[in-house]
Amino acid sequence: MSFKIHCIDVKNALQNYIWILEHEASREIIAVDPTEANLVEQFCNTHDLKLAQIWLTHWHKDHIGGVPELIKNRNIPVYGPREELSKIPFITHALEHENQFKFHGLNIDIIAVPGHTLGHIVYLIDALDVLFCGDTLFAMGCGRVFEGTYQQMYHALTRLAALPARTQVYCTHEYTLANAQFARHVEPDNLAIQNRFDVIEAKRMLGQCTLPSTIELELETNPFIRAESVEEFQRLRELNDIC
Repeated sequence: MSFKIHCIDVKNALQNYIWILEHEASREIIAVDPTEANLVEQFCNTHDLKLAQIWLTHWHKDHIGGVPELIKNRNIPVYGPREELSKIPFITHALEHENQFKFHGLNIDIIAVPGHTLGHIVYLIDALDVLFCGDTLFAMGCGRVFEGTYQQMYHALTRLAALPARTQVYCTHEYTLANAQFARHVEPDNLAIQNRFDVIEAKRMLGQCTLPSTIELELETNPFIRAESVEEFQRLRELNDIC
């Protein structure tokens, strides 16, 4: 089995990325959280690829906005959280915690991570060491707690922190530089954070993507995943929200 992961930079105000998982032999792809349909269509046309599936992590518009156009007059499976069916009515394959499915022989495991939204899920591909995690875990940060509780979000991050250290983290926004600035502020003596900040700043000055990260790197440099209690996590999250 041979697979590739591609990045589409949406270049919008929210700095979204659309991740593309390509099965090279068939030239079929999966679009993860497609913000805009035309960008996925253009990518497929340019590289002679065929959209085979769509994977959604949660219901926010910047993650599902392109789906109606992509599935119009086409029978394309849409995978997404069962808990959010009322907000994503075009889901054809509703998923919940510990569900599994396959794509060209590749096993995909679903992990429920409520907090950012109540139904948020992530897609783990152990064979590739890949995690598509939407807006739960960011590089050096985490998503805001919109619908769930701080306890739910803390436990969601703890669940992801327990994944193998080699796991590559593909989140959906290019927030890394801002997250690194906050991390440096709250952990000024953390040399790993300072070193990573320098690397990220240089990449962003060149307009380069800072992803993927890894679980190992997040455990060293992400204050939210390093928090030792719900109370500490809440303090950091609230401080970050007002910065």
